[in-house]
Amino acid sequence: MKNMSLKPRRNDAYHEIIYDSKHLLALYILREKAVFLMSALERFHLPVVAHGSVARGDIKMGSDVDVFITGGVQNSFLVETALEQAGIKIKNRFIIQATPLYAMKAYLEIDDEVSNVSFPLMDLRRVEREFYLFGGEITLSQLKADLRVRGVDKRLMFIEPNLVGHVESSVVGREAFVAKALGISVETVQNRVQALTKRDLVGRTGVFLKKELTPQETFELVLKRLSDFNPAVRRRVLKKKS
Repeated sequence: MKNMSLKPRRNDAYHEIIYDSKHLLALYILREKAVFLMSALERFHLPVVAHGSVARGDIKMGSDVDVFITGGVQNSFLVETALEQAGIKIKNRFIIQATPLYAMKAYLEIDDEVSNVSFPLMDLRRVEREFYLFGGEITLSQLKADLRVRGVDKRLMFIEPNLVGHVESSVVGREAFVAKALGISVETVQNRVQALTKRDLVGRTGVFLKKELTPQETFELVLKRLSDFNPAVRRRVLKKKS
């Protein structure tokens, strides 16, 4: 299922959203999928988080389960093996790069078409790593404890969970406050506000690169080919964390 198009909202006052039983059941089902995926990966000592609406709790029709491996992937075969041994089928594999300046990531679509697993193929800059904290990220232990976390949705609304649902308010004009609340840099918040506002004005812009792998290819092999023929990719592969 694909996410519905959501547009940024500006200068909104605080709104409290109360979750009904239908919402809570749908959230429970998605979170159970996240726990299953994350448990399979953590058994192979891969550090993982779920991010986005599943972490915050404000799911919508078409919300996905987004799982991100934060580091430690020396060989993509380990990730695929972890999933396969748990009986989790991989439907498609892609290398994705959001912009020419951003790190390339491996993206695995899971067979149920609701879940995906991604991980970086090169070092992430601070603003790239904080992207997940901006949207809200949650650990496996937090999920099992039925916790929800703060984060920002695609409308640029700051979601703050409470006992009955969540309170939401606009990020625009409150970037420094939101950055402090989420424990990230103001630069990251400003970057996301600019990107999502631009998308609202000019329409969905897509990604810079999205390459599907054949069954015979590995992420490492495809990344090497891209690096060999593209100096910009090669520089990004060699670039150290900043």
